[in-house]
Amino acid sequence: MNTQPASAQVRHNGFRVSLLTDPPGLIEVPGREDTRVSIHAGSPVQISCRRAGHYYSGTSLHGDIHIIPADTPSVWEVKGKDTFLTLSVSPALLQRVAEELGLDPDGIEIRNRFQVRDTQLENIGWALKEEMDCGYPCSQLYFDSLAVAVATRLICFHSSKAVEMRRPNKRLSDRRLRQVFDYIEDNLARTISLGDLAAVVGLSVSHFKVLFREATGLSPHQYLIRRRVERARSLLGEGELSISQIAIETGFAHQSHLARHMHRVIGVSPKTLREMLR
Repeated sequence: MNTQPASAQVRHNGFRVSLLTDPPGLIEVPGREDTRVSIHAGSPVQISCRRAGHYYSGTSLHGDIHIIPADTPSVWEVKGKDTFLTLSVSPALLQRVAEELGLDPDGIEIRNRFQVRDTQLENIGWALKEEMDCGYPCSQLYFDSLAVAVATRLICFHSSKAVEMRRPNKRLSDRRLRQVFDYIEDNLARTISLGDLAAVVGLSVSHFKVLFREATGLSPHQYLIRRRVERARSLLGEGELSISQIAIETGFAHQSHLARHMHRVIGVSPKTLREMLR
């Protein structure tokens, strides 16, 4: 196992948040007591994973989620630097939440999930990461409430007791949403129109806008800007390109265009962020 130590982490009441980075290569991870939710937080990277008798291989995109049940060892092969946010949920927390939901905790098995999309889990993860990045300015109650939200989501949507939620017939399926995400990641450096994205899944622009917001909680433009800013953040950390080059590489018109959106999304300028990441 060669996972690098967490750049930041916190644990309270049976819940831990960690930001980790794996270098390229083979990583063996032993089974652990906690159930883990791993959310990809860096640039796209080719990975393969074997666990619980199953094998998966593919490109991991920002926001992709692996759910690793307790006591489940895994073997990963990573083709590039892999940065991910891990939310670790203790058996005691899962038991407490299950009882509060009126369920028998002994009959609940968390499912082994490879590279799924779950907007609710992802948004909770980014809220926790923001807390971690800012030094946990909010109350412990806020942290604990997000921990309970993660445990609840796991039980209700990723367990043997998963609650079937009523969904509208007209929705953007996980497969079609993935197609849109793949297209955005492959074309961040070029101009992307709403028509381009709608065409990926064969929908009208107006219909696509509604379904995309329902699926992600963001407009297509907001999601695109966020991904460009996140890609720029990764490139700034690598330190190989100038800020003006990074702006072009991530689809911004010029350096000040990048600076305006980066300050709006994460609250700092590219220059300041580069100094922070050194």
